[in-house]
Amino acid sequence: MRVQEQAVGWLRDRWPFRPERWRSPLRGPWLTAVFGLVLLVALPIVAITGLLSYIAYGPQFGQAIPGDVGWLRLPGFDWPTHPAWLYQLTQGLHVGLGLVLVPVVLAKLWSVLPRLFAWPPVRSVTHLLERLSVLLLVGSILFEIVTGLLNIQYDYVFGFSFYTAHYYGAWVFMAALAAHLVIKFPALVAALRSRSLRVELRTSRADTRQEPQDGGLVATAPTKPTISRRGALGVVAGGSLLVGVLSVGQTVGWLRPLALLVPRGLDPGDGPNGFPVNRTAAAAGITATDTGPAWTLQLTGTTRVALDRAGLAALPQHTATLPIACVEGWSTTQEWTGVRLRDLARLSGVDEPTAARVRSCERDGAFNSAMLQGNQVLDPDALLALLVNGADLSPDHGYPARVIVPALPGVHNTKWVRSIEFLT
Repeated sequence: MRVQEQAVGWLRDRWPFRPERWRSPLRGPWLTAVFGLVLLVALPIVAITGLLSYIAYGPQFGQAIPGDVGWLRLPGFDWPTHPAWLYQLTQGLHVGLGLVLVPVVLAKLWSVLPRLFAWPPVRSVTHLLERLSVLLLVGSILFEIVTGLLNIQYDYVFGFSFYTAHYYGAWVFMAALAAHLVIKFPALVAALRSRSLRVELRTSRADTRQEPQDGGLVATAPTKPTISRRGALGVVAGGSLLVGVLSVGQTVGWLRPLALLVPRGLDPGDGPNGFPVNRTAAAAGITATDTGPAWTLQLTGTTRVALDRAGLAALPQHTATLPIACVEGWSTTQEWTGVRLRDLARLSGVDEPTAARVRSCERDGAFNSAMLQGNQVLDPDALLALLVNGADLSPDHGYPARVIVPALPGVHNTKWVRSIEFLT
């Protein structure tokens, strides 16, 4: 017993458990509440757009990951095809805003570090519940950030399914955020009202004073400020702005050279096919035999039809300017030309398909086939594309033919198509 008491005493007397070791005069309820308010407004947007991405993958067809989510199943509805940039917007917001918020999350964690290491760790049942909500909140948001960043970099060092872990992690985060908000919202409001943002933005470093003692965040032995609260907010805002500038190029083409946070081709090449791809023909195992002169497209409906590329080119062609947006957040908008999917459906004897299964020449991979909703097949801009920007598709972009559907997640715009089955 005495040894245990000595061990506890030794731990209590060490940094970071000694409150006098936390000496920044900037820490306090107000600064923490400002960071918290920003996250309270923005993080639900990140969460909601992430859940919308899951719906866009078509969980009703069993092709969203994870598949069986039990009582966490979202209400199902047909993902719309218009506006054509819908998925580009929602997933761009999910990834882009998530990246921009990283400096704010880190600043918020810095602002509450003394309270995270408060001694004793638990003082009451209520305090225990608060600590558990904080543990789940901090752990889940860091998990989502780290796995999300690694997914953007295609670096799956964690050894488990990113999609599955990210989905369940999001629900843990949302539950923890809701619990934490119930507990801390009155304190958040009181802290925001305790000081004027306008006054703080006019206060210099020399005039910066610590907040009144609160028994947790405010330093008991503060040092002189090396930066004002205005400066601290500016540093965090500047960090977020920098992250935004370094990532927005993954959507805005002329800013692509600045997209240093994006691993894929900063220089995707020149010409009509000079835009990024998620998976090359070589990576997919596509050979010249798969896509050579012997290639034919197999259509199945009430009748079976086989068309080679010349046969497809002889059918009425349609041109549409459409984006491709991928789950990693990048997107590109190009001009596509090909045969409308609804015309192919009618050719196979199905005027009003309820769905269509598209299969690729790619033999392996999680996305070598995709189910399309009826509204996606019938959209007038939904194409089996043969050309992009007036030129034949390159092998990496899906030659001899690929699907392109408005507002559809990029991986479901199947490349190297070998068959389409229209369902009634």
